[in-house]
Amino acid sequence: RSSYSCRYFVLPCCFFDFHGKYSRRQSKKTQYREYLDFVAQVGFVCGFHVEEDCLRIPSTKRVSLIGKNRTYPSTDSALVDKQITQFINNRRTCAVVMCDRKVGFNHKGHCDDVCEETGSELPEDEAETAGTTWMPGFQPREKVQQIRNCASLPREFVDEVVLNVANLLLNATPQKSCSNMQSENTNTWNQGESLSLKEVAEHLNKETLKKLKSEYGGLQTLLKNNHQVFEVLNGRVHIRDWRKEKPSSKSKPEAKRRLSAEAFKTRLCWFFIHHPDGCSLPSESCPYAHGTEELR
Repeated sequence: RSSYSCRYFVLPCCFFDFHGKYSRRQSKKTQYREYLDFVAQVGFVCGFHVEEDCLRIPSTKRVSLIGKNRTYPSTDSALVDKQITQFINNRRTCAVVMCDRKVGFNHKGHCDDVCEETGSELPEDEAETAGTTWMPGFQPREKVQQIRNCASLPREFVDEVVLNVANLLLNATPQKSCSNMQSENTNTWNQGESLSLKEVAEHLNKETLKKLKSEYGGLQTLLKNNHQVFEVLNGRVHIRDWRKEKPSSKSKPEAKRRLSAEAFKTRLCWFFIHHPDGCSLPSESCPYAHGTEELR
């Protein structure tokens, strides 16, 4: 409806109608095939010659629908636009009836039957706007999507939270007696204790928690983003011990191996800088740089 000269490509995936989830109406077809037919029907109603193609992508839902050419002359645009409006209104009426009565309809002509029974007239206030808006009540998402996965938080703030949580885990290590300490290997690396996310949050100040709560996933997302330092398993936070990290058993393609090699030592090792025992790995084995002189 944006213009007569527009063309479209759509890759149907999730089963949604104009006003909610798509309800199946034919048992002889798979849900995916029925939904593809519905999306194609939308294209036909909008006056397109709808073509179908299959993409070469690693997905079970890879059938695309393409509209390049119109089935009507540009002089009939106003008439077709009215038909589109009626089609959308009928789908909305059907969605309301489906929700209220919890009944199913045959795919062919089900909208006409329901609308004859319930009436497809819009309320006066919506009928007035139907000619000026494509779908009354529809709220499109903002053009600029706000990133709220902790990735846009200030680096200084993230570094401070990471250091505070790491110190919290290290200081939570149970006190050991002198005899135990002497009998243990002096080269033991302190991994600290594991704490629940709730326990960690209780030790952070209110201002920090307030800023984290405005992000999707909050504290857990921030800690998972900093996977060099932390490991979050079953709601508990651990300091990652890189000695226990097993190399991938699957042989990587040459291109991926090359990318992994190029990413080696491009960032400073957090443990080398901040951990009281330094890094648990020797410099040649650590994927991170032990000092600025090793940075690539």
